[in-house]
Amino acid sequence: MSMLTLKRGATADDLNPRGPRESLISRGAAMLIMGVFTLYFLTPIWWLFIASTKDRGDLLTTAPLWFADWNLFENIGDLFTYDGGIYLRWILNSIGYAGLGALLATVFAGMCGYALAKYTFPGRELFFNVVLGGVLVPATALALPLFLLFSQVNLTNTFWAVLLPSIVSPFGVYLTRIFASASVPDELIEAGRLDGAGEVRTFFTISVRLMTPALITVFLFQFVTIWNNFFLPLIMLRSQELFPITYGLFAWNTQLNQIPELRTYVLVGSFLSIIPLIIAFLMLQRFWQSGLGNGSVK
Repeated sequence: MSMLTLKRGATADDLNPRGPRESLISRGAAMLIMGVFTLYFLTPIWWLFIASTKDRGDLLTTAPLWFADWNLFENIGDLFTYDGGIYLRWILNSIGYAGLGALLATVFAGMCGYALAKYTFPGRELFFNVVLGGVLVPATALALPLFLLFSQVNLTNTFWAVLLPSIVSPFGVYLTRIFASASVPDELIEAGRLDGAGEVRTFFTISVRLMTPALITVFLFQFVTIWNNFFLPLIMLRSQELFPITYGLFAWNTQLNQIPELRTYVLVGSFLSIIPLIIAFLMLQRFWQSGLGNGSVK
């Protein structure tokens, strides 16, 4: 029979596997703050959902945060058929811009961060400092220079005008370098070389698996950034067939005075546009939470 004893200087909290317990006041204050912020962030989504279920008459005459007649599916059907189904085209454009752009940005950021972490070459720290400087530059400040560059090579108003700037992720390079330096052992890379594997094969078959949490974090952040990007398509695009969902809804919103029925379409379209982001977060939250946690302590 074992006996649990306290060492000199130890307290009862040291024997509690759950750690020290917070006071009732601090716990209540934390729950209150979390509740207020949860309500703050969820209220607009709730309003958007309620507004999407109403027809144009009920939208302006009934309570904004509660239901009237249920017309959600009729509104969605009208939205999908308006103007030849242009809304579905905008959704597909956003999936193309965000999905392909985030995938390429993740691959390039992972390779760049891995090279900065595992290879020694002249100017490595200078290059990394330049990348860190890129994190601080807002995307809106780069939109006009990018437009001038793309106009010189006749790529404005094309799919590439939005995709190519989206595959650059300085934050992704920063995160993957920190993660690779801490999670990919040098001995494992040396073992791969001794077995005859090249550098590219070692990266894609060994290192990528160890860097998966960081890579998924980069993908998710880049996907959300591209999906919500508005200013770059505003500068680059003129044909509505190339619009992403954000710019397309903005274009409809500017026509409300001439076409009042677009108000319902803008609300329903905005509500539907956040569903892919929610699905992505729910599917990948296990990976990106661990990636952020590991990256913050390594």
